Amino acid sequence: MSLNTLISRLREGRYVIPDFQREFEWKPWDIRDLMRSIFLDYYVGSLLLWKGKKENFDALSCEPIYGFDGGGNAEYIVLDGQQRLTALYYAFLAPDVPLPNRANRAVYYLNVEKFMNEEYDQAFHYDWLSRRFEKLLSNREAQYESHLFPLSVVGAGGWEMPNWVQGYEKFWTEVAREAETQNDQEAADHARLHTQNAKAFGEHLRGIVEQYQISFIELDRDLAIDKVCDIFTQINSRGVRLDIFDLVNALLKPKGLQLKHMWREASERLAFPDSEKMNVYILQVMSILRQAYCSPKYLYFLLPGQEKPVRDPDGTRRKEVLVPDIADFEKRWTAAVTALEAAIKMIQHPQEFGATSSRYLPYVTILPVFAALQAQVKASPPEIQLDAQRKIRHWYWASVFMNRYSGSVESTSSRDFLDVRDWIADDATEPSLILEFKTRFRALDLRKEIKRGTSVYNGIFNLFVIEGARDWITGNIPQHDDLDDHHIVPASWGGKNLPGNTVHTILNRSPLIGDTNRKVISDKLPNAYLPDLIAKNGEKTVRVILESHFISPRAFDILLRDPFSPEDFEDFIVERQRTLFDAIESLLIKERLDLSPQLRELDADIESTELALRKMVTEGLDQDAGLLPQHVKDKIEDRIQRAAKKNPAFDADRYTMLDGKLEYCDLRELQDVISAKATWDRFQGRFVNKETLFARFGQLAELRNGIRHSRTVDEITKKEGEAALLWFRKVVFE
Repeated sequence: MSLNTLISRLREGRYVIPDFQREFEWKPWDIRDLMRSIFLDYYVGSLLLWKGKKENFDALSCEPIYGFDGGGNAEYIVLDGQQRLTALYYAFLAPDVPLPNRANRAVYYLNVEKFMNEEYDQAFHYDWLSRRFEKLLSNREAQYESHLFPLSVVGAGGWEMPNWVQGYEKFWTEVAREAETQNDQEAADHARLHTQNAKAFGEHLRGIVEQYQISFIELDRDLAIDKVCDIFTQINSRGVRLDIFDLVNALLKPKGLQLKHMWREASERLAFPDSEKMNVYILQVMSILRQAYCSPKYLYFLLPGQEKPVRDPDGTRRKEVLVPDIADFEKRWTAAVTALEAAIKMIQHPQEFGATSSRYLPYVTILPVFAALQAQVKASPPEIQLDAQRKIRHWYWASVFMNRYSGSVESTSSRDFLDVRDWIADDATEPSLILEFKTRFRALDLRKEIKRGTSVYNGIFNLFVIEGARDWITGNIPQHDDLDDHHIVPASWGGKNLPGNTVHTILNRSPLIGDTNRKVISDKLPNAYLPDLIAKNGEKTVRVILESHFISPRAFDILLRDPFSPEDFEDFIVERQRTLFDAIESLLIKERLDLSPQLRELDADIESTELALRKMVTEGLDQDAGLLPQHVKDKIEDRIQRAAKKNPAFDADRYTMLDGKLEYCDLRELQDVISAKATWDRFQGRFVNKETLFARFGQLAELRNGIRHSRTVDEITKKEGEAALLWFRKVVFE
């Protein structure tokens, strides 16, 4: 039957639940995920329905679906599918009742802009019914402006859905027209895109409601009750869907292994993430480490003695047993639990990955591959572990900010495990994700990151923790159990003065302790509370504390403006986004995160010196790449070709010019270019003699290599490197 038919039957109360079924148990996010599956036209399983009659309704003590408050016209007894049907009723019909074990009612909605941009994991949401949200639900224009489509519009029936879509399209058409009258072409183009999206969304919505099919099996009304109960227990004895863990557990029981007991023993060690899939993640870690893959069909081959079909490169087919016996399974289970526990502790660490609270974990789904990679590195030779950890760290942050683990995670996990493993073994096999991160991170729109829980929002918050963001009143680093996600400019002011949800952006957030947030800062503007802090502690102290929150001196000055206007708020978030982008580039992309502040500064000085040397060489050789020494030219061309193979969007034309080629030239090769017999006369006036030049390049290269490879430098290397930097600054910059 179509989704539209099902919703109509739910509205009419045609489905009832027998007493022997469990209560509605789904969590709020389970309902959200079901909505996502339906809107993406995924199969959501079949329903088992028994066409009932009065004596059967009475005998089974049937009750309406949770939340239904009408008299109803009971027609079907739900034997399998209660959780899904109740979730559909709750999301689409929006009954005025809280979810089980919750104080408030949840409201489900879809972000049309995210959905049309195919950002599906960011498009489906639920929120608790507050006064603010209730006001939003009653204001269609506010919904249109924020691209918020309440799913209850679908359940309302009649003309509600087409009227909403028509109003949404009309709203953005008017916005485009108004922008054109003000000669704001960029805003007009932006609004017209939303108008086009409105039409496409309306068509998709109509297609889903009218054409999406939910399969069902209908049992005859005259079938005896005992037969019906037997069928139910055969299909689903628990009243909730079985997952792969339940299946593996059932298959292991005859072999004498009680997987559930093993999970109970391990569960406390893995309690930090708020996830019901940690038991499955243990199996996935086992599978990744044994066969590199972790989708459900591969977990089956973890059963002791189970043969896996294998096809060798020459086409030969054979069978392989991955886990020979129960003892080996238990050994691998224990190793996987240990790996996950260590991975969680590392991600929690405030100086490693900064997810000190499970609320700010960017992805739970990244844990299996992260844990497997860490276990792989731990078993590697000591001399490669430092570089391997650097690469894993780079991959992790690239995954967070590129939203890599928001889709089909099993295949992504397997691919990433293989790619990062190869990269650890060979620098030349850098995954394409790394280049994507380097080139695309500044295209992120951080102002739109307004909801805690998304990977980018939580990733930024983790950076605050890693940077050692200190509480503005106490000067202490907030502990994870006393951490408040504080608005810098208060939400109350933003609600009155700013459009949409702008005030809730991560660019206007910082980690503070609860007392500071609620009792000291509260609803005050920064120009009210910062002067008090300055008066008591001194401006320099306050500025240093705020800089630990990536609030630059310019952003600090903006916050002190009085009066403080919406334009000032815009200036502030633009400046803070710039500061955060610079921090991402410096700490994550240029990999200075694990360096001391002093070494970070030295590394940045080396980079600026290297850039200045490239510019000087480009000008000195008059952009003539033909003057490069042949051995340098060959190395550069080889690196450019490898980069082009990995990146389909590679701009080859840029690297035909000398300045482009020199981007693939290291310090020692710059030295060779400058000192070559054919080019030395172009630079001799600046550097005087080659002996001094070689010595300074050697000191600078040794400092750079110490920082970038061993991550530490001895005092002599540091002093000599600093002297070389001073010399180059005088020779090149002056």
